[in-house]
Amino acid sequence: MNFRVLGAAIAGAALVLAGSVPAQAAPAGPPPRPAPPASPDPALQVHPLTAAPGPLDNPLKGWARFYSPGANQNAGYPHSLTWGYFGLSEIMTSASNCAAYNWSIVDSMLAETAGYGNQAAIRIYMTYPGGTGSHPANAIPPCFNGNVANRADTYWNVTHPDYNSPFLLNALRSFIAAFGARYDGDPRLGFIHMGLVGLWGEWHTWPYDSDTADGRPNYMPSDANGAQLVAAFDSAFNTTKLEIRYPDVAGGAANSREIGYHDDSFCYREGSPLQGVTLPASLGGASYAQLQRTLAAGTENKWTTSSMGGEVRPEIQATAFQHWPGGAGNVDNLKACVELEHATWMINEQSGNYPAGDANVGAAVRLMGYNLTVHNAYFRNTASGTTSVGVQIGNSGVAPFYYPWTVTLGLKNSAGTVVRTWDTPWNLRTVQPLTIRNFPEWNAGADPSYRDFGYRQYFQHTVDLSGVAQGGYQWVMRVKNPLEAVSASAKKLRFANATQQADGWLGLGSVTVGTGGGTPVTYEAEASGNTRTGGAVVATCGACSGGAKVGYIGNGATLVVNGVPAGTRSVTIHYLSAVARTALVNGQSVSFAPTGSWDTLGSTTVTVTVAAGGNTVTIANPTGWAPDIDRITVT
Repeated sequence: MNFRVLGAAIAGAALVLAGSVPAQAAPAGPPPRPAPPASPDPALQVHPLTAAPGPLDNPLKGWARFYSPGANQNAGYPHSLTWGYFGLSEIMTSASNCAAYNWSIVDSMLAETAGYGNQAAIRIYMTYPGGTGSHPANAIPPCFNGNVANRADTYWNVTHPDYNSPFLLNALRSFIAAFGARYDGDPRLGFIHMGLVGLWGEWHTWPYDSDTADGRPNYMPSDANGAQLVAAFDSAFNTTKLEIRYPDVAGGAANSREIGYHDDSFCYREGSPLQGVTLPASLGGASYAQLQRTLAAGTENKWTTSSMGGEVRPEIQATAFQHWPGGAGNVDNLKACVELEHATWMINEQSGNYPAGDANVGAAVRLMGYNLTVHNAYFRNTASGTTSVGVQIGNSGVAPFYYPWTVTLGLKNSAGTVVRTWDTPWNLRTVQPLTIRNFPEWNAGADPSYRDFGYRQYFQHTVDLSGVAQGGYQWVMRVKNPLEAVSASAKKLRFANATQQADGWLGLGSVTVGTGGGTPVTYEAEASGNTRTGGAVVATCGACSGGAKVGYIGNGATLVVNGVPAGTRSVTIHYLSAVARTALVNGQSVSFAPTGSWDTLGSTTVTVTVAAGGNTVTIANPTGWAPDIDRITVT
């Protein structure tokens, strides 16, 4: 990558904005706050965890450095992303067949990047003023020759294809479909900028744009044709995150889709007097600034589901964080840019020269994207058989984690060896930022002002300790980076906790695994190992420990909890019932007082006999309805 060329490119990118300012519309306003999470199970002991600074090279956030074949991708300031440009003509190499694709140049970058434990972010273009030094300036596929008219750009000395050509549109739709079929969900890829259209693939052709008063024609595709390409990308990529330059390109075709934005002039100020090209006009931004456009489209809350990327403007990369957080000169208020754009990642080539201990840079990186802390773990200090483990996770970043990576619980023995693991259904994407910054346009208070948004999200999972030898262990938790299946060097998603371990496991606290004598053991009613007869069914339950309950027990329908140790047992039944009900528990009649509603938990304890051989607790009522059951706890 020719860095000086890039600087000129981005400088030109900012100029385009002034030529096509979107019509103003009402901002969306503050996003609705997510529903509160379930409360921790009161039957579990609380184990507070100590917070610590989050890692600087956590996956899929922070800085991205340019790909250079053979170069050390982990040199310089810690990071986990590598950025790559590719010319379309380097993939569509055939002069006679637009449906022939040579993916080797992309595959080589992805393989090399994965070898360093990083994920890639890429963009494919057709026009790049001056080229990159290793990729061409004009990357129009040779199969377009004679089929697609070309447009001369004398300002940038490049050639644009006719983006409204039916031949081009058909070829690009087919390419996008093949692109997605090959790479959607590839663990080596973190983000894809949709590219293809305009200078540097940034979806603008300034000064050959909609402002034709300067005598130059408009080279951009019509909104309808641009929308075809947006729809093709959205159809082809269902897993890998997509980003596009502006919210108003192609008539706003991306705004109703799960496609994020990509601010290629992040937090720069230009002109006289200086105006920002990221922050809105209310905070000193230009009429064409990225967030002004976003407010005009009413999509300022798109970050809740779609990633926000971009590039720190090259002219300020070397010195920007000397002025953190407020900015100075051409550097705008960096903290406000990160917070209001909800930026997860940014191209920042000159971050390679930042000292790893720079506190200002560290503060910015930890604020970007997600920054997850486990505040408390919940489990019994002594456990055996079936037991539950819960965690409470908060996010002090500005965005959620956008991928459905698996969270795994484990037990480490005294030698530090993981002896058993359990994958959970926990969804980290639901851990939204605890606070968000208000736009002045929301009229929510003087800037800066913040509002509560996310919660310390509570997750709980039931595990079976059968076969685990008695002794002392440590509960641990980790998040599986899918890149680990490809590269042993894959960087681990780590938590901002003092007990976060280098191998990816987070220490949750010590537990003694015993034989079960005198130790309460929890059995979730909805567990797959149990037996339901008649019309008894599993239903979702926000108040329940496992997020579900079993209802419609009685009138011939039964719930049979299997695997309970034989003998005389104290059984606590956690139930929900808006009215008084009765049930037979292993043949013994038990009364259940109303809990207040079908969403409110109560409990009652009874002593029952569990027969050897059967090892079951059966809840039934042959003549009426029993309450809904969350779980039973057996001692």
